[in-house]
Amino acid sequence: MKICLLSYRGHPFGGGQGIYIHNLSKALVNLGHEVDLLSGNPHPVVVDAVRVHKLESMDAYSWTGRLPPEPLRLIYPLNQYEVASVLLGGFPEPLTFSIRAHRKLWSLLRHRRFDVLHDNQCLGYGMLLMKQFKIPMVCTIHHPVTVDRDVDIRNAKGWMKFKLYRWYSFLTMQRFVARRMDRILAVAETSANDTSKAFRIPREKFRVVYNGIDTTLFHTNGATPKKPNSLIVVGGYSPIKGLPHLLKAMTLLRNEMDLKLTVIGGPPNGKYSTGLVNDFGLQDSVTFTGRISHEELVRQYAASEVAVVPSLYEGFGFPAGEAMACGLPVVSSSAGALPEVVGRDGEAGLLVPPADADALAAALKRLMADEDLRRRMGAAARRRVERLFTWEQAAKKTVEVYQELIADAHR
Repeated sequence: MKICLLSYRGHPFGGGQGIYIHNLSKALVNLGHEVDLLSGNPHPVVVDAVRVHKLESMDAYSWTGRLPPEPLRLIYPLNQYEVASVLLGGFPEPLTFSIRAHRKLWSLLRHRRFDVLHDNQCLGYGMLLMKQFKIPMVCTIHHPVTVDRDVDIRNAKGWMKFKLYRWYSFLTMQRFVARRMDRILAVAETSANDTSKAFRIPREKFRVVYNGIDTTLFHTNGATPKKPNSLIVVGGYSPIKGLPHLLKAMTLLRNEMDLKLTVIGGPPNGKYSTGLVNDFGLQDSVTFTGRISHEELVRQYAASEVAVVPSLYEGFGFPAGEAMACGLPVVSSSAGALPEVVGRDGEAGLLVPPADADALAAALKRLMADEDLRRRMGAAARRRVERLFTWEQAAKKTVEVYQELIADAHR
């Protein structure tokens, strides 16, 4: 099968969408399919067999001076729009990437053919222009970004609320485009249900294909010594990740145990994260790593006793799955799709209500007091990932959706 993937941001360090495009493209190639990838910057890291067509945005967010690195590109109206939108507080990349992708695809189709187009949650208006090519089209929606919007705005104050409303205005476009896709892939049942409601899309248009976890990368042999009373959390720099509730839980246990928390990702001196730590008086108990390699992340998992996922919502929950693959017991909120990843409470981890610091503290106390329980849950966590969450399985089920689309197109 000849597959064209589209991802407006595809680098693995860019979050779940980047991890998804990296691993899915690799797994599809391993199954014998031909894969082209139309990518915006920051570009993905993929295997050589994937043909990458780089579509450069203006990347206005990273400018340090008054002019872009290539000022002559500003003569093009699309680039002018992108820069103006960024300066006015918008997020134009999904729209501008989709227009560039339409142009590139029109050029490629002069000498190539594709059996299916697969969009990685861009959902720009350019995707509707691609319907003229009469190629079956599917998009992956990892979770409804309306959830992020609501959490961010709820935590913002004053002028920042208005700025966030402006930034999230692209959701009107994504909702409009999503309703017109042939099929929608969701990475969990909960995500499919929530996206269906938030975007007002019939549930029957969705197909659920769980993400995979790279079990060859995320594993440990037990040789790394564990740091006593050590916790690890990934992505604590955003309000939706629930870091305040974990920090409050740590303060509730302060008189009983000396917990040490490592926070992975985001800037080590981020105002949100470090400000929270100072507010809770936990400066000596929390370490921020900043952005690290996947190999270093595995080493951090190996040295930790418990992984914590206190998120207020997750469309899937890569941090939970990756920690489980490394044999760590997980204390997780029951928000979003996390129960689908972690499994039943008490088997591979403990589930607590979201935003409940008391329940989180009780779960941490229970696990930290029982080394045998941690060992049993960690082993069960690894087995669960191996059984349910592999990229080979994800790729095969994704191909089944492609085949369904192609069969519909020939009826």
